[in-house]
Amino acid sequence: MSSGGDASPSAPAGTGAKSELRVVGTSVSREIELLFDRVAQAAGRRTPRILQVGSRSLLSDRNERNWRSLVAKRFGPRARFVGLDAFAGTNVDCVADICSDPRTLAARLKEAEFDLVICRHVLERTRHPARAARNIERLLRPGGVAYVSTAWSQAFHATPDDYWRFSLSGLLLLFGRLEVASAFYCGGDVGLDVAYRVERDGRPELDPRAGAVEQGLFQLVLDHEDNRAVLARQATERLPVSRTYLPTLFVNMVAQKA
Repeated sequence: MSSGGDASPSAPAGTGAKSELRVVGTSVSREIELLFDRVAQAAGRRTPRILQVGSRSLLSDRNERNWRSLVAKRFGPRARFVGLDAFAGTNVDCVADICSDPRTLAARLKEAEFDLVICRHVLERTRHPARAARNIERLLRPGGVAYVSTAWSQAFHATPDDYWRFSLSGLLLLFGRLEVASAFYCGGDVGLDVAYRVERDGRPELDPRAGAVEQGLFQLVLDHEDNRAVLARQATERLPVSRTYLPTLFVNMVAQKA
């Protein structure tokens, strides 16, 4: 395994040798640019239609991007942007649950198909994530792109509730009808725009055995004394139930409908 800023196979083409697994440094901003490039290519000359699932603006979302503004900046004011949320509020155009019956959801949206569906930090809060995934797949036009970001490791955040955590393998199971184009990991700290892709031959590494790589990259195990020192420095009491620590980490998947 190697790391760097550019993914490339380590074995010459045509040799039949399995290429090297690479950890590629990137940024969320760069990945969003690539996402919009893919949407523009799929839409062609059409003005794209874009849906954000879980669009309601909350005070706790201080590090969340304004997708409506990003879309307008990239595609112009004619781009059709719809904010969907289960609750009314700022940045919400349509109040509906993404887990609803497909006919109910279609009637509420009054839109047949979208070129891009954005679903960030939503699936872990839905009661029926598999139903939500099916609806997202249905809402995509042929060639449409889904951008899904969800918690892989994060503290409990019940807004309105918190049910699930997902690995990349879990997202692959949920969105089995889409073809994965890109996948990357990112954190949740304000102002820290770093991300990492795990690739082989310039493509996302989707083999579950690659999980050992992620485990080694994003998990920290402290010895007994270090663990006690970390807990002693906390402002409020923490109960010592483990010496294994994970950062706040999100798994991101960009997938396209055939």
